[in-house]
Amino acid sequence: MAWNEPGGGGNQHDPWSGGGRRGGGGGNGNGGNNQGPPDLDEALKKFQDKLNRMLGGRGKRGGSGSGGGGGGKRSTFALPGLLAVVALAIWAASGFYLVDQSERGVVLRFGKFQDVVNPGLHWNAPIVDDVRMVNVTRVRSISQTKSMLTKDENIVQVEISAQYQVANPRDYLLNVRTPELSIENALDSALRHVVGGTEMDDILTSGRELLADTVSSRLQSYLNNYGIGVRIQAINVESTSAPDAVQDAFDDVIKAREDRQRMINDAIGYANAIIPEAQGQAQRMIEQAQGYRESVVAKSQGQTNRFNSLLGEYRQAPQVMRDRMYLDTMSEVLSKTSKVLLDIDKGSPLMVLPLDKLGLNGDKAASSDAKVDVSPSLLEQMRNDDTGSRSSRSTTTQSQGIRREGR
Repeated sequence: MAWNEPGGGGNQHDPWSGGGRRGGGGGNGNGGNNQGPPDLDEALKKFQDKLNRMLGGRGKRGGSGSGGGGGGKRSTFALPGLLAVVALAIWAASGFYLVDQSERGVVLRFGKFQDVVNPGLHWNAPIVDDVRMVNVTRVRSISQTKSMLTKDENIVQVEISAQYQVANPRDYLLNVRTPELSIENALDSALRHVVGGTEMDDILTSGRELLADTVSSRLQSYLNNYGIGVRIQAINVESTSAPDAVQDAFDDVIKAREDRQRMINDAIGYANAIIPEAQGQAQRMIEQAQGYRESVVAKSQGQTNRFNSLLGEYRQAPQVMRDRMYLDTMSEVLSKTSKVLLDIDKGSPLMVLPLDKLGLNGDKAASSDAKVDVSPSLLEQMRNDDTGSRSSRSTTTQSQGIRREGR
């Protein structure tokens, strides 16, 4: 039979009603063994009863009224104690905090410096300790654009920026109320001090790097004296310019200076091209002079050796060596002149010849210009005269040889 059929009586098995557990005294007693889901209202009431018993009170299903009086006395102190425990647990749990890798925690106990904590999980008593995080890896930056007076009483406009990091979190957080404003004022002071001791041309042209280095060192000195706890990373001079009223004139000056530098560079390049060539020519001339000196010395030594060898021969036969030297000298001298010497007897006819052209052997121009017509009879007479003069010279030479041998 189904559980909801009419006439079921005490045998109904309603899975949602709790069966005989609610009836308390079913006819067959099967209601207490019902395994259906519990009633939510009843479960909530049980939970409230347990909570009341934990707090020292009396539950709804508890004993008589005398027991209730003792339970009320205990609940007066139990509830505040439980609340205190819960509050203490919440207070203790709120003391945990995490310090990031790029940060450092500055612990203040009742406003007084206590410690600097490193990255990681830490615990400090809430309300008692105050932990303030300071980023020590981030590069901070400030910039300024100021007009100031130079050493030579000119006005320049300088745009500069400073980059820095926190080196000491305690000093950065506690020594100065507004570190950024203090750094900005220190940068302004250092920049004015350096610009005031530098001429305008250096600031506008080649002195910008030196300006940045000097400002960086002076600014770091100021910050160390203030105890701000920061470290300067870099000083960048973004731009330097003259006042707007004279900017065009300064542009012309800068252009002229650049032209001057370009011409100097061109001259240096030209010098670098010419000087090695001149040095090479000088070295070549030196080597030629040394070669000439060596050749002259060697030639002189050879002539000396020749003279010494001839001197020995001359001492043995002075006349023979004297004649030989005379003939050699005359041969050398006469070979360089255009004169022609002829031994002509007194009875010989006068010969009209281009004697000044006879020394030009192989000169086509001279031979073509000098055309002489000589008769065959005249040539025959010249041959006879030449033969006679040779025979007479040979006879004279033989007689001289005989005389020399006789002596």
